[in-house]
Amino acid sequence: MDYTNLKIKDWAVEDRPREKLLQKGLSSLSDAELIAILISTGTKNESAVELAKKVLRNANNNLNELGKLELNDLIKNKGIGEAKAITIMSALELGRRRKISDILEKQKITSSNDIYELFQPLLGDLPHEEFWILLLNRSNKIIDKFKISQGGVSGTVIDVRLILKNAIEKLATSIILCHNHPSGNKMPSDADNSITQKMVDGGKLLDINVLDHIIIADTEYFSFADEGKL
Repeated sequence: MDYTNLKIKDWAVEDRPREKLLQKGLSSLSDAELIAILISTGTKNESAVELAKKVLRNANNNLNELGKLELNDLIKNKGIGEAKAITIMSALELGRRRKISDILEKQKITSSNDIYELFQPLLGDLPHEEFWILLLNRSNKIIDKFKISQGGVSGTVIDVRLILKNAIEKLATSIILCHNHPSGNKMPSDADNSITQKMVDGGKLLDINVLDHIIIADTEYFSFADEGKL
């Protein structure tokens, strides 16, 4: 049956997103149907599902790209007002926070991938660079994480002394550096190499080890430790 010009209430009961969810479970719904449940209503000429499909098409049918859109980007879709845009953004943010919570529950860092999984939800979608620090104890368990600086599209400035000061105050024995490249290029710049070396040298003076520096570029990452650059 062609539902293009019908409102959801006129669809067969088993094909309505909410009813389909109740009967067949969440996994049976497409991305567009899940978004349709969030936005609830469509427009005069489009059902909520058709409107959701349009939103997805404008993000190349990619949830990762959808998560990068800001409010002004979403409301460019005819039929998506501020309230619906905020609802979509809030749902995607909850997904990010769930991923972060899963990592924090593990507490212990055992590989570069653990670091990537912790910070990718925070940094992977940002249009600007941010530099974060992870503080660990002797068992490589997480003591704290915090943002040290925020910059523009091509760079950010960090203060080695400020990082080491925080590490000392929290009694950390090792630290991990992490920042993102909005350009999508995961390879370290000369500035990245320089600041990593400064951190390693500064940490040695205070008996604080720099275990890794992770650069996140969308869905990829570069690990200084894995590449033997520490």
